[in-house]
Amino acid sequence: MKTLAAVALAKGEPLEMRELTLDETRPDEVRVKLVATGVCHTDAIVRDQIYPLPLPLVLGHEGAGIVEAVGDAVTSVAVGDHVVLSFPSCGVCGSCVSGHPAYCVDFGALAMGGARSDGTTAFKAEDGSNVSSHFFGQSSFATVTNVYERSVVKISKDVPLEIMGPLGCGIQTGAGAVLNVLKPEAGSSIVIFGTGAVGMSGLLAAVIANCTTIIAVDIVDSRLARAKELGATHTINSKNEDAVAKIREITGQGANYALDTTGNAMVFAQMTKALGTLGHGALVGAAAPGTESPVDIGGLLLSGIKISMVIEGDAVPQTFIPKLISLYQKGLFPFDKLVKKYEFAEINTAFADSESGETLKPVVIF
Repeated sequence: MKTLAAVALAKGEPLEMRELTLDETRPDEVRVKLVATGVCHTDAIVRDQIYPLPLPLVLGHEGAGIVEAVGDAVTSVAVGDHVVLSFPSCGVCGSCVSGHPAYCVDFGALAMGGARSDGTTAFKAEDGSNVSSHFFGQSSFATVTNVYERSVVKISKDVPLEIMGPLGCGIQTGAGAVLNVLKPEAGSSIVIFGTGAVGMSGLLAAVIANCTTIIAVDIVDSRLARAKELGATHTINSKNEDAVAKIREITGQGANYALDTTGNAMVFAQMTKALGTLGHGALVGAAAPGTESPVDIGGLLLSGIKISMVIEGDAVPQTFIPKLISLYQKGLFPFDKLVKKYEFAEINTAFADSESGETLKPVVIF
């Protein structure tokens, strides 16, 4: 069948609309008609080949839509179900069976391989050539796509499907890093470095966890103002003042918890210094391969701090995403305040607005 897709054709170039041929679903796949999809920083760094995948490629990994067909082996969803699309995993390795599918031994191949494990792609161009597919198991920048079953999360039909897609990656990453990994106690302090969509999701999760000191750090005043609206008790523009000194002034002896969403080596070093004794920090920001950070190992030894490297919020999407939706329905997790909608034809504008900071979480509507 035919599908309209936004295709990455060349390094750093805008995506281009192409009519592609979508192949038949495999036994372990679900065909989904997309209603909407988020635009994420990871899409941009792959488009720009910081993480090189074979081009041409259909990106997109925060899809939401309606099931049109299922493979013979699929049991978790049926035709007509509303679904959010998340990251893929094998389901049988030690990480998967112990409840940590984001650390699946096959994550790289399944999410970033550009094809199925047998080398086939779901998409073909008009001339019959292959177009890379299954980005994060889904390639959701297409009107219809074939998705690994383990990337599919069934959700209730009584929530607005057009804003649910970002739960599959960015929102799940920030909220999960706080709720699943840091697990802050009520009354504790937490610092959020970077107030983009991921950082704001972590901030909202810190509010849910009843942290009483929530410090947002960024260099964009408008984002810091938004962070205050969403529950930050303090904000710091690190371009204008020493963030570590200010955090220690606010908290007394350093923060109990911290989340770095920036992927910036200097910010990561700041996070380690901003933590108090026995503090716990989490890094979720993707940096370019080979990035080194000037962390003071000797100076930090006596602090007893713990640093966790976190992918996808260390979540099991099939249980965590419905939990976030339940919190949203009760008014406790207003992630919709982060979203701005764009038409599919405006997808490159959505990328540009995300990169400039004008939009926290772009969502493309089909």
